[in-house]
Amino acid sequence: MSPAEMTAQGNYNEEPGICKIDPWLKPFAPVIKRRQESFKKWVKEINQNEGGFDKFSRGYERFGLKVLPNGDIVYREWAPNVNEASLVGEFNDWDRSKHPMKKDSYGVWEVHVPANNGTPAIPHDSKIKISMITPEGERIDRLPAWIKRVTQDLNISLAYDAVFWNPPQKYVWKNNFPKKPTSLRIYEAHVGISTTEGRVGTYDEFTDNVLKRIKDLGYNAIQLMAIMEHAYYASFGYQVTSFFAVSSRYGTPEALKRLIDTAHGMGLYVLLDIVHSHACKNVLDGLNMFDGSDHCYFHEGGKGRHDLWDSRLFNYGHWEVLRFLLSNLRFFMEEYRFDGFRFDGVTSMMYLHHGIGTGFSGGYHEYFGDAVDEEGIVYLMLANDMLHKLYPRIITVAEDVSGLPGLCRPVEEGGIGFDYRLAMAVPDMWIKLLKEQRDDDWNIGNICWTLINRRHMEKTIAYAESHDQALVGDKTLAFWLMDKEMYTNMSTLTPFTPIIDRGLALHKMIRLITHGLAGEGYLNFEGNEFGHPEWLDFPRAGNNNSYHYARRQWNVVDDDLLRYKYLNEFDRAMQHLEEQYGWLSSPQAYISLKHEDHKLIVFERGNLLWIFNLHPTQSFADYKIGTEWAGKYSIVLNTDNKKFGGHDRIDEGQSYYSQPHEWDGRKNSIQVVYIPCRVAIILSHC
Repeated sequence: MSPAEMTAQGNYNEEPGICKIDPWLKPFAPVIKRRQESFKKWVKEINQNEGGFDKFSRGYERFGLKVLPNGDIVYREWAPNVNEASLVGEFNDWDRSKHPMKKDSYGVWEVHVPANNGTPAIPHDSKIKISMITPEGERIDRLPAWIKRVTQDLNISLAYDAVFWNPPQKYVWKNNFPKKPTSLRIYEAHVGISTTEGRVGTYDEFTDNVLKRIKDLGYNAIQLMAIMEHAYYASFGYQVTSFFAVSSRYGTPEALKRLIDTAHGMGLYVLLDIVHSHACKNVLDGLNMFDGSDHCYFHEGGKGRHDLWDSRLFNYGHWEVLRFLLSNLRFFMEEYRFDGFRFDGVTSMMYLHHGIGTGFSGGYHEYFGDAVDEEGIVYLMLANDMLHKLYPRIITVAEDVSGLPGLCRPVEEGGIGFDYRLAMAVPDMWIKLLKEQRDDDWNIGNICWTLINRRHMEKTIAYAESHDQALVGDKTLAFWLMDKEMYTNMSTLTPFTPIIDRGLALHKMIRLITHGLAGEGYLNFEGNEFGHPEWLDFPRAGNNNSYHYARRQWNVVDDDLLRYKYLNEFDRAMQHLEEQYGWLSSPQAYISLKHEDHKLIVFERGNLLWIFNLHPTQSFADYKIGTEWAGKYSIVLNTDNKKFGGHDRIDEGQSYYSQPHEWDGRKNSIQVVYIPCRVAIILSHC
């Protein structure tokens, strides 16, 4: 059975499968089935008219510029609104009369550029454009929508130029795809900021200098941000202008391929932060008004504009828009060998209000009512189903704040088809606690509830903080904890201050309990693992276009005389311990103790017993802990270890033995000799 035929199949029962998992969804079964029917209709029509999804989603092989075996070049572009079109560039002295294009009945323009004695007539790395005339007689020049390389020359213009990328030496891949991780530990990274210097970093520098750090820390996946070309660097990559071009500010496409290839050789998955939720409103170097109309790739009028992001919104119900977006996913899988995607802005895609000024209470009516954009939901179903059928190794992650039921269940069950969703409430909780409450007032029950509150049988990526908290205007956990003392009291040659002592302790504990309780995967944004001492701010008018804060200060973690090394070493120990015990791929934890006065939390997960004392001042000796497992226990991780910046108050060589005495609802109990304040220990059951 071909991939295309596989996509058309599915066991669509009378009652959607997700209603069996969650009976509270049964009243909404008709809506779920309607979505399934819309999905099946698209699959049927694409199979009938395009020869299946495999062919349909390879639009990048038909559209844009394609070099034939004899050296001829065929250029095709969908621009239904215009009356005339021609391919212009340096190769024909920008003469609009030399290579006119012909239009078919579907609005697709085409031109053949004959080779010169077997050599393509358009030189590699030379500039090109499509020049068009609208029905109103206006001449408009645009960058080809499917272009694979765009560059910027600030000495000439802020706008990007399209170039024909056809290097004589193609990149030769050296490594096989890595094994799909069962416990996903993601290192979120941005190539441009990954240098200590005040400039834009490169793909090659990331490959040579940063990959080894990620591997050493024990992460098994990288999530690359800001790869799709974006004209405005300070947009963090979320205002995409050229969807098939990787950002040229970091280097060449071949350099990115080398990065991914090298990561694969290290056993690292590489996920792309994909932006299909909206597009930059740029006209000269974007998709906006591509053929002179307001509705080429986007909805017309207000429906096609995101008021908060000041960007354009795709028309997910249009045939050619689906071809463009699905082909975009296939392109990055085939051309660059990414292993999956983190879909940005999924909430905006799934709701007509785009999440603007709207809170989600968790009431199911919010997910199946008139506010839902079913075209956006069906697009995500098509994308996920196609990707998982064609690439069994793939991982897809949804950035969604709404909590939509079924988001991470298969399409044939009535779900949307993602593998994971981001636990976006968790970092908000930690920031709120640090910002608004004294440590004595932390509600242990609420902390535990927020960490475990996720949908049954839908996997979640847990994180204590991501790039959002690192951006200027917000603060990282390290900054909330230690603030200005990070600049004055992080030297190992100075005594611990109360603020630094508290900051190091809680930084470790917050990450550890999030890792252990909050999901089936874990994510960290680069630099946050060691408490990066400054915020992230890209060059812009408001900071005199400075790169000072658009970098990562690896030098502070490499300095043996600074305490950042302790946090880095703890993160490393935590990731490697998860690799050993695999708690992320284990069933959800059982919490046996949530003691509000003592500020103690105890839970079992991954054949490990986790004990957290969040009390700011009170330590406990001979504390009785319940456990389901009988036998011997030993310490495998202790946040108070001196190598993690702790005080070495616990003898890690001691063993603990259970007694057959029921405690805290567990069959056995152990007497923990000592659990100091602001310390967490993990015990292994032997």
